[in-house]
Amino acid sequence: MELKFMRVKESSGKTMSTPARIFRIMTEESRIDRECFWVLHLNTSHRIIEKELVTVGTVDNCLVHAREIFKKAILNGAYTIITVHNHPGGTASPSKEDRSIWRYLDKAGKLLDIEVLDHMIITPSDGYYSRLEAIDI
Repeated sequence: MELKFMRVKESSGKTMSTPARIFRIMTEESRIDRECFWVLHLNTSHRIIEKELVTVGTVDNCLVHAREIFKKAILNGAYTIITVHNHPGGTASPSKEDRSIWRYLDKAGKLLDIEVLDHMIITPSDGYYSRLEAIDI
């Protein structure tokens, strides 16, 4: 009998220590003309294992489901994740729907024991919003 083991994906070496650093690596993505949703899979040192584009939506909406958000994070053995989506309209403020989705994903992450470290919104003109940095949530 031959035993096969899953290989651990190597991290990129980039430590995601601040939301500003995440914004810098996501600058190109902030210019996309429709709303998209990414997940950054991180190891225990907060180094990126993978940057995954999960869904592409319309100019002002994007369908998000926990199953799709966490599927590859589980396969990658991610310790934690950061979600990032863009607002093509240019404002980095989270909508009521954004906050609702974030709460939903936080609950799913707790069940799976994969912490959601931050939720971010990126824009081409208004910079970014980080829930981690915000004091209003």
